Parts: sequence; C-alpha cells; structure tokens
Amino acid sequence: MATTRTATTHWEGTLLQGKGKVSLDSSKVGTYDINWPARAEQPNGVTSPEELIAAAHSACYSMAFSHGLAGQGYTVEDIDTQAEVTFQPGEGITAIALTVKARVPGLSEEDFQAAAQDAKANCPVSQALKGVRNITLTAELV
Repeated sequence: MATTRTATTHWEGTLLQGKGKVSLDSSKVGTYDINWPARAEQPNGVTSPEELIAAAHSACYSMAFSHGLAGQGYTVEDIDTQAEVTFQPGEGITAIALTVKARVPGLSEEDFQAAAQDAKANCPVSQALKGVRNITLTAELV
C-alpha cells in the first residue's frame, strides 16, 4: 500500500533577504525556520533544504541497511548513520557523504561492506537522489 507524506513551506521576500517556515504536516512534529544564510553560510538555529535531505537520507539508509541485514538472517544491535549534504551556491547539491557505524554480531567485514553498499544503492532516498553525482559511503563494523 502506498503512502504519501506532506510538508508545506511558506516563504516571504526575496531569496537572499527573505525567510520562511517549513511545516512537517503529516507527522505534525514541527515547523522550522528556513532562510538563505542557513543554506549558504551558517545555520544559526535555522534549517535548510539540505539539512532536511540529510535527515531523510540518514534515516532511510539506516532503515534499508537494517532491513537488508535482517533479510540475511542477522540481528542488528544498532546503526548510526550521518549524512553530510554539500550545497554549492550556483551549482546545487554537489555531494552527499554517508558515514555509518553498526554493531551486527556474527557478520563478517566483507559481508558488512557488501550489505552497506547495497543499502546505499537501493534505499528509496538514494534512488531519489541519483542526480547527485558524488554520493560516498564510509562504513564501519563496530
């Protein structure tokens, strides 16, 4: 069964001087300020589309990795994934660096790395972000 999730943004003003708010409508967990400086300079307590993409990618990757390992018969103790999304004004999103550390008893390093790469290639957010030419993964079995 398909699901749909919704977010809404209200923006006022120009790109450089304007500001807005993005609301996570489906979950109703919050409304967050957004502006250009948070995107191109320092966040200063304000989020950006790239930070929201990083959140989506790290969450989706962790879920896909866990699911793939469970499908191979492994029990995941924990997975910690960080996604760093690089935004270059005038070019857009130029890179995403995924870093994952996971505890999976009984899993060899070789099988761990293969499963990590499979999750990177096949999580739905990775699929949606195929236009980003440089998506890297560093995976550590702890």
